[in-house]
Amino acid sequence: MIRVLSVFGTRPEAIKMAPLLKKLESHSDIESIVCTTSQHKEMIQSVLDTFNIVPDFDLEIMTPNQTIIDIITKTFNRLDKIIKDVQPQIVLVHGDTTTASTSAQVAFLNQIPVGHVEAGLRTNNKYSPFPEEINRRIISIIADFHFAPTLKNAQQLNDESIKENVFVTGNTVIDALMMVSKENYVFENNKLNTLDFDNKKVCLFTCHRRENLGLPMTNIFSAIKDIVLENKDVEIVFPIHMNPKIRIIANKVFDGIERINLIEPLNYVEFSNLMNKCYLVVTDSGGIQEEAPSLGKPVLVVRTETERPEAVEAGTVKIIGVDYDNVKREIENVLFNESVYNSMCNATNPYGDGNASARIIDAIVNSEL
Repeated sequence: MIRVLSVFGTRPEAIKMAPLLKKLESHSDIESIVCTTSQHKEMIQSVLDTFNIVPDFDLEIMTPNQTIIDIITKTFNRLDKIIKDVQPQIVLVHGDTTTASTSAQVAFLNQIPVGHVEAGLRTNNKYSPFPEEINRRIISIIADFHFAPTLKNAQQLNDESIKENVFVTGNTVIDALMMVSKENYVFENNKLNTLDFDNKKVCLFTCHRRENLGLPMTNIFSAIKDIVLENKDVEIVFPIHMNPKIRIIANKVFDGIERINLIEPLNYVEFSNLMNKCYLVVTDSGGIQEEAPSLGKPVLVVRTETERPEAVEAGTVKIIGVDYDNVKREIENVLFNESVYNSMCNATNPYGDGNASARIIDAIVNSEL
């Protein structure tokens, strides 16, 4: 039996690790142990409930207004005790969060091999996204197994002289999406059931990046507000992030605007099926750039760069920046130019076939751990 300790702490990590955890727990040659740091305490539980995942350990690090330093120090101290007690043969971390980076370092200091799920993503700007770009670079230096979603990610690692134990697997988020997307889905949030997806251009909007806080976020929100005010057939759904700084800006810009629906964060099933029904996605999220193209939805990214260039090259995603004029112009172009819209809808998704988790497990089982 290979003892595998999987560590995650945020909602996106939980979503992307969930299909892998389900396959790990059912594999006859693996003893799967699950640890959450609860970096996103309120936002992670619904994902665990959706996929029926019960962590063996919860570090419970979250406190109000916590800093990155708080996350690092608590995770270091609490995870170290668990790793010493459990003695796993490999620790799996996901992506680029502070939980993932810190957990990889704790495993390394205990001389435990690290497997990096979603390896090889880069913007080559250490402050964007912050602190994620440096987090994933740290993990790449430490990791013994690199599970790259795409060939481009694997090539990026190769360019950094990381050439051993690099596996192109596809992205586990596609595995998760295929598990929960349903035709004729009825929402638990009844407000969503009242939206006219057939006759209006209902757009899903998310925005939460630290680098967008302040003027960039105000620009983005203002552009969206003006598009809605000028076009009666456009409606926005904004599941608003828990960060109070984001809520202050959103309430200031969007207060009293009809057809801009500010709602609480949705659970993963609700969100995925909303994405499946909407006309267009505008986001600064990373994972959504992978998910939405699998559902045939164009994605406009309100950032200045992306660590997911495959989708841009494939034509499913376009980066539109954070400047008011450009954001407004680019959204309107996709909303009202049918040929542009259709070309993005019909582009090929580069992120896999829904079998990434199986490929990762095969690599682990066939290794010399």
